[in-house]
Amino acid sequence: MKKYFILPLLLVLAVGLTAPLAFSQTTGSVKGVCKDLEGKPIAGAEVDWVGTETGHKYTLKTNNKGEYFSLGIQPGRYDVKLSKDGKEIFHFNGVPVGLDEKELDFDLKKEQAAQAAGQGKTPEQIAAENAQREKANKEQNTVASLNTKLGDARAASAAGDFDKAIATLNDANAIDSTRDPIWASLADAYRLSAPKQADPDEKKKRYEMAAADYQKAIDLRKASPQAEKDPNNNKTLAGYYNNLGDAYSKANKLDDAITAYNQAAQLAPENAGTYYFNEGAVLTNAGKVDEANAAFDKVIAADPNKALAYYWKGINLIGKETTDKNNKVVVPPGTAEAFQKYLELDPKGPMAETAKLMLEHIGSTVETTYGTKKKPVKK
Repeated sequence: MKKYFILPLLLVLAVGLTAPLAFSQTTGSVKGVCKDLEGKPIAGAEVDWVGTETGHKYTLKTNNKGEYFSLGIQPGRYDVKLSKDGKEIFHFNGVPVGLDEKELDFDLKKEQAAQAAGQGKTPEQIAAENAQREKANKEQNTVASLNTKLGDARAASAAGDFDKAIATLNDANAIDSTRDPIWASLADAYRLSAPKQADPDEKKKRYEMAAADYQKAIDLRKASPQAEKDPNNNKTLAGYYNNLGDAYSKANKLDDAITAYNQAAQLAPENAGTYYFNEGAVLTNAGKVDEANAAFDKVIAADPNKALAYYWKGINLIGKETTDKNNKVVVPPGTAEAFQKYLELDPKGPMAETAKLMLEHIGSTVETTYGTKKKPVKK
C-alpha cells in the first residue's frame, strides 16, 4: 500500500517545484538624467513626483552622474519638479506614469532652446527671464524669512525680553542688512531696553546704538527707489526721525535731537504738532525755556487744540516770574492766558488742578466757562 501512493505524491511535488509563481504588476517605475545649461550632470538634486489626483509625493535624489531612479510608483499623472538647495530649477506638469518604465530627463539646455523656439525668443532672452524669475523667488523667500524674525522680535519686545529681540534682529540683518524696518526695530529694542540697565555706561551705550541704527534705517530708506514710491514714505521717515530725536535726547545730544524733531515735522506736517511738542518737552527738561516756548508756539500753530502745549508754555513762563516793590508776583505776558486756554480745552485733564493753583498763585482767576453750567436759581 505504501508503494502505491509514493509515485503520485512525488509527481505532485515535482509539479509544485517547477510551477512558476505568478504576481500581478500594480506599479511602474521612473528614471531620468538631469543636466544643467552646460550639459553637465546635476548631482545632489531632488526630483519630486507629486500625484495630481492623489497628492502622493515621491522624492528622488540624483547621483554624481545626475541620474535618478525609483520603483513602485503608482500609475497616474504627476507634476515633476527638479530642485537643488531648496530652489526650483525646472518642472513638468501632468506627466503620465503607467505600469511600465517612464523615462523623464531634465536637459536644461534642450528645454531652454525649445522654450525659446516656441515663444519666438532667443535663448539669451529666456535665460534672462529665468534669472529674473529666480531672483523674484529668492526675494520672496528672503522676505518671508525676515518677516518671521521681525514678528518674533516684536513678540519678544512686547514681553519685555529686549535682549532676545536684539539677538533675533541681528540674525535678520545677517540674512539681509539692507532692510530699513529691521534696523528701525533693532533701534527700538535698544532704545526701550536702555532704561532697564543698571549700569549707566550700558544705558548710554544703548541709546547711542539706537541712534546709530535709526540713522541707518533713515539712510537705507532714503536710498531706496522702492520706498520713494510708497505713499507713506515721508510719514515712515518722520517716525524714524522722531524716535531718533528721543534717542539723541536721552544720550544728552540736545542739538542733534532738535534737528531730528524738526526734520520729522517737515516731512509730515500733518503730525508736526506731535513732533514740535516732543521738541518743546526736551528743551523744557534742559532748562531752555525760551526755545521750548518757541517750539510750543509751533505746536499751537499746527494744532490749536493741543491742550498740554498751553500748559507747559504757562509753566515755562511762570518760571520767569519776578516780584515788584510791593512783593506782588509779576509774570511775563501770556502766562494766565496759557493756563486759561489749557483749562478751556481740558477742564478735567491731568494738569487741571495744577493749572488752577498756578492761576491762584499769580493772582488770577479761572475765567473759562468751558464745560460748566450755571446752577439754576432757587425760587
